Amino acid sequence: MSEIGIPEWSKQLPWGVRIEWGLAGARALGPDSAALVVVDVLSFTTSVSVAVDAGTRVLPYPSRNETAATFAADHDAELAVGRTAVSAARPWSLSPAALRRAPAPARLVLPSPNGSAISAAVGGVPVLAACLRNAAAVADWIVEQGWGTAERPISVIAAGEHWPGQAVLRPALEDWFGAAAVVSALARLGAGPLSPEASAAKTMYDAIDDVPGLITQCASGRELADIGFADDVAIAVEIDGSQVVPLLSDGAFSDARGRDGGQL
Repeated sequence: MSEIGIPEWSKQLPWGVRIEWGLAGARALGPDSAALVVVDVLSFTTSVSVAVDAGTRVLPYPSRNETAATFAADHDAELAVGRTAVSAARPWSLSPAALRRAPAPARLVLPSPNGSAISAAVGGVPVLAACLRNAAAVADWIVEQGWGTAERPISVIAAGEHWPGQAVLRPALEDWFGAAAVVSALARLGAGPLSPEASAAKTMYDAIDDVPGLITQCASGRELADIGFADDVAIAVEIDGSQVVPLLSDGAFSDARGRDGGQL
């Protein structure tokens, strides 16, 4: 057992690229990682990519309760509201389409119980936000750092969702494909060795000819379309449409490539 009670067999050692689910997976793999990549395609990390594309620094926050407004005020940031609560005064939400339409604030608090909660909860290692829009860019930057090796492993975390009304992880296909896209891009760049779990995810991703169609028709994609947010899904499947590499630093995601040539 490790010092935090995680069995050694569960940590996918000694592989250079590893993949897991949810907050528990992030806590299991994170301490032995050179960096952690969080993937929440519908929609936290897609929204982060859109906001960072526009020059906004994004502060993750685990919940949209009354404390979120206080947190935003304390950090001189705007607060994203629920998708259906968007207004002229508050045009920012977890919707990537809303963020693309809205003016870009300097700082934005983006509450989310999945990707944001994972990003905010795992300390001690660099945290990156990846999605289908920037999987290749994130993988390229990781390899530039010399990460993704047995000595400096990368852990990719599919955030997943929660079953309605339950604090139970719902494995979400879009997040697994987003995480697998990062793994596939890392492998193309020579990172590895891949854990068996990461190898299986890569094989699955590489075998699908129409990833956008699959994500659009999966349960989460249909859920968003049914409530009027099909545009969010369309943005989420802009495969490698963004070159930003959102890196969490001083509590906010900003583009790692803007940091002295992108080296840590």
